[in-house]
Amino acid sequence: MTERTEFRLTVSCPDQMGIVARVARLIADAQGWITEAAQHTDTEARWFFMRWVFSLPENADSELAQRFGELAGALDMQWALTRAASRPRVVILVSKEPHCLTDLLARWSSGELPMEIPAILSNHRLLEEIAGCYGIPFEHIPVTAETREAAFATLQDRLRALQADTVVLARYMQILPPNLCHEFRDRVINIHHSFLPSFVGARPYHQAFARGVKLIGATCHYVTEDLDAGPIIEQDVVRIRHDDQVADLVRKGRDVERWVLARGLRNHLEGRVLTHGNKTIVFD
Repeated sequence: MTERTEFRLTVSCPDQMGIVARVARLIADAQGWITEAAQHTDTEARWFFMRWVFSLPENADSELAQRFGELAGALDMQWALTRAASRPRVVILVSKEPHCLTDLLARWSSGELPMEIPAILSNHRLLEEIAGCYGIPFEHIPVTAETREAAFATLQDRLRALQADTVVLARYMQILPPNLCHEFRDRVINIHHSFLPSFVGARPYHQAFARGVKLIGATCHYVTEDLDAGPIIEQDVVRIRHDDQVADLVRKGRDVERWVLARGLRNHLEGRVLTHGNKTIVFD
């Protein structure tokens, strides 16, 4: 039996008649075997989105990519063809809170998150021991008011040197500069401890407690130049009782943060998230 390799194809383009048929014909001509197919049309924006998984005979992807590039040019497509078994390089940024980091590392260690972690970078040293337990290099890049510009220049250089495909802010409590956000657009994922757009910025659980909300949540989103306003990948909530105090909100919120970040990151790693403007389409 001929050896086959599984690939993922994602497509985003203006909506028009015949897109699915033309893509399917190219894959069929390459002896492709489609195993997963999802598509969506934003009728208001008149924009089409697609994510397909299929297998190809060995070394058939180069010719398919060439032919697909020609089709993409004709249809004004943004597209990506990647091996389904690929493991993106994910650099994790942290500060002092360990709960999101330990959750991600446990899921990565068990094989739940398909990624490589070349390094963990932090503006503090408090979580260095955790990185050591998993054998992951830890780099301390302190950030102060006086050194902020130089520190983020160093951080950006390290992300390039580490060949980061994705950057995860696992409760990294610093605001990234616009040029870094621009360079890594749609590749920096943050977990915000609030159900955005409510309670933007610092101390959202204290804001929620003062407002007397009955639900709190967490939001996994892509980072943009606008604080906590990037495209949302995943959200969830937990109910609050009338007798819960700020500490209870923080405790419950940490649980939500863990699973929202893990779900959002997994969808991103598997190519299930497509962005259009400030919105996402998530083929979960």
